[in-house]
Amino acid sequence: TVLTADSGTARVGGTDLAASPLAARRLLGVLPHNSGLYPQLTARENIAYYGRLHGLADELLERRIAKLIDRLELGAVADRKAKGFSQGERTKVALARALVHEPKHLLLDEPTNGLDVMATRHLRDWLRELRAEGCCVLLSSHVMQEVEALVDDLVIIAAGHVTLTGTPAALRERFPSKNLEEIFVAAVDGARARA
Repeated sequence: TVLTADSGTARVGGTDLAASPLAARRLLGVLPHNSGLYPQLTARENIAYYGRLHGLADELLERRIAKLIDRLELGAVADRKAKGFSQGERTKVALARALVHEPKHLLLDEPTNGLDVMATRHLRDWLRELRAEGCCVLLSSHVMQEVEALVDDLVIIAAGHVTLTGTPAALRERFPSKNLEEIFVAAVDGARARA
């Protein structure tokens, strides 16, 4: 199903999404909630396939795959078929696939889903590094600890509508007796009451 906007525009790195959807998609690295790996391909082959879709030359692609396998600690599964991967392994391979073309814009849906504590910490550190290097990261998460640790600006959406926006610090100042999870719950409950 293709959703069309009722009004307004969306741009990715200055590229109009409606006017040039393929050009905008090339600028994005996307980690969907469902990893969408090809089960009969190995981790390395899944990453390589997406690199080729982005037009990466073989030598460059191999260097990037090696770097991602190392960074995401995928060495033990790099040459295994994805069919039997754990949730955390699927998430890591899907993340490598999203990053193989070194996009400046990332769209991540529940990026720590299935990761153990150490892998989650490493990923958070890496996302901070990417942000510091100028990468725009749009993160969707229900884990408020993750949201608080990573986001500069927060948008809470409930029932298809934006219910609250602001920096985590500004929201805590606005709701001084509540933590971020309580603020989220209050915003969602308020949206449901108005619906």
